Amino acid sequence: MELTAETMKSLIEKPFSFVERMGMKVLVLEPRRVKLSVPLRGNENHIGSMYAGALFTIAEIPGGALFLTTFDISRFYPVVKEMTIRFVKPAKTDVTIEMVMPVAEAERIETEAEKDGKADFVLEGEVKDSNGETVTVSRGIYQLRTIRPNPF
Repeated sequence: MELTAETMKSLIEKPFSFVERMGMKVLVLEPRRVKLSVPLRGNENHIGSMYAGALFTIAEIPGGALFLTTFDISRFYPVVKEMTIRFVKPAKTDVTIEMVMPVAEAERIETEAEKDGKADFVLEGEVKDSNGETVTVSRGIYQLRTIRPNPF
């Protein structure tokens, strides 16, 4: 399957019904770099700020987005092993997150996955409100796994 920019965008914005309903949008989609946004409207909690689940989701999705822009999907797939999030302040506006993976880190991950069948990597991020203020800080441990041929 050829991964065009539109195909990748769709795989990020609509991978699950929840992500599509929350209105996540891709703002930047480049090799080893992604920027995503989520609107406040439709994602409010009982006090009018953004629901914690929406904030968690925008913090977690960049791992898959970076996978799509960085690695060969016919050879590898990603999983999330662990995710932590610290809520710094209420998000009272739309939010964004931007993550970049250095070339050397991408090369390390791919080389290790080819050799060992898997490779762990860490992504740290900050979700920011429309004023550029950090509302959450996250740390995800992801794993790139090699697709192995079915022996049967």
